[in-house]
Amino acid sequence: MTSAHGSRGLDEQAVLLVAGLADLAVTTIGSAVGTLQGLVRRADGPDIARDAQRDLMARGRIALDRYAAAPAAHLEVLARHALAAQHSMAQHTTAPGTAPGDDA
Repeated sequence: MTSAHGSRGLDEQAVLLVAGLADLAVTTIGSAVGTLQGLVRRADGPDIARDAQRDLMARGRIALDRYAAAPAAHLEVLARHALAAQHSMAQHTTAPGTAPGDDA
């Protein structure tokens, strides 16, 4: 197989994959539209919409918790910076022969 044939094969695969995804999306959207039309005709439509909104928000929270890294605790970060600065300052200001923290 030459590189031209291999490239054409990959191009064809890409086109087929995109076409398959597009068909799947159209089918899914069509099914969703049919379901929504059925829900709109129901008397408890507003209740269903509220429940769907709550469910989507819960799924959103779960997705964010799963993929987002937890931020560092702000006060803990500040405390670590302060300790590092104190330690650095103590090392630079200590007289020869004395230990940091000696008040002699």
